[in-house]
Amino acid sequence: MITPATASSTTTAITPQHQADPLPSEYGQLLDTYGNEFKVPDFTIKQIRSAIPPHCYERSAFRGFCYIARDVLLLAVTFHLFKTHVTPAKVPFVTIRFGLWAIYGFIQGLFATGLWVMAHECGHQSFSNSKFVNDITGWILHSSLLVPYFSWKISHGKHHKATGHMERDMVFLPKTRDVYASRIRRHVSELHELTEEAPLVTALILVARQLIGWPLYLLQNNTGHDFHDRQSEGRGRGKRNGPFRGVNHFSPSSPLYEAKDAKYIVLSDLGLGITATLLYSVAQKFGWSSVCVYYLVPYLWVNHWLVAITYLQHTDPSIPHYGPQTWTFARGAATTIDRDFGFIGRTLFHGIIETHVLHHYVSTIPFYHADEATEAIKPVMGRHYRAETKDGPLGFIKSLWKSSRWCQWVERSEGAEGVGRDIVFYRNRNGLGVKPLRLTKVD
Repeated sequence: MITPATASSTTTAITPQHQADPLPSEYGQLLDTYGNEFKVPDFTIKQIRSAIPPHCYERSAFRGFCYIARDVLLLAVTFHLFKTHVTPAKVPFVTIRFGLWAIYGFIQGLFATGLWVMAHECGHQSFSNSKFVNDITGWILHSSLLVPYFSWKISHGKHHKATGHMERDMVFLPKTRDVYASRIRRHVSELHELTEEAPLVTALILVARQLIGWPLYLLQNNTGHDFHDRQSEGRGRGKRNGPFRGVNHFSPSSPLYEAKDAKYIVLSDLGLGITATLLYSVAQKFGWSSVCVYYLVPYLWVNHWLVAITYLQHTDPSIPHYGPQTWTFARGAATTIDRDFGFIGRTLFHGIIETHVLHHYVSTIPFYHADEATEAIKPVMGRHYRAETKDGPLGFIKSLWKSSRWCQWVERSEGAEGVGRDIVFYRNRNGLGVKPLRLTKVD
């Protein structure tokens, strides 16, 4: 078990201005995965918003378009340089050309992820003061990256409204102990007896998530909640997450949406159709190998970064999750963590990794004001502000492995009492941190 002193060396916390811990009997003893005692947040959204300087809410379309122009220029210049100079005539060795084109794919993936983030800004209406400008810009950018803009925007908005809620969150909702046990075909009472998961298995799961996690999310709502029978219009009856089970980001009848959203889902599909048609036309003229090298490889890198960023924003041994009895918006928004990815994160990815906590409290603040706003809310959040910045960019990459090993399912703390049983924390079978509960099998 990691001691509180060890854990705090990598987690930033500020002494709060307003924070009174609840009586111990109200929740019992709650322990995060590190073994640190967890106190339930009691600050309010009003306190958060009031702490942020007014100018941080100001949005500039001109400034936003300048960033888009920069990202597009970087993509265009890189394409021109490689297309012009990485040729058989100038680079006769096949292996060297292959390596250079692999580098091209990586670099273009970084720049294209920047455009993805700008479309994300549009979806949250933090790009400009005009909803029309935001949505047409976001639709064009996301469609070019084969992302269904409006479909994503609507489901992503629901994620923001229910972050950390075990029955309503839409993104990287952790497995419960029951679900994890069923996935590995063991009884729920046996998890505390299991031996360590083979590192090779962890590696395979991690690679699969990074490679196909985003398409599976769009196609079958992987990592989102599976309580679709509660959909207010009844369109979720008989539908579940999984292949061909009616829950996806492409059908107007999906329970992720309401009837009023149908036209936007169709517009999203239209954008994908236009991009697919353009790619097909390019392939007919220049060959599918060209499309693969110029577009598909960078596209896969974009998917990788998107999944890595989102997973690490919401998965950490220190993060709690709440059931319906204890969840509030203020508590849910705090179930996120800021990390550090250096130049790539702050410049190419527009700070989406470094200021995510603030983003979950006020998503309409543009990214170029997010650092200042983050500093403003730290005193209000106190110990509940999380930031893992140890080792910088390398630490960010290492956290993919760490979180995969430490965060396998969630369950209540052994000392939880009353409504404290509604608050759950990550546990694992790898002997890391707090041990899983010892449950008795009941026939």
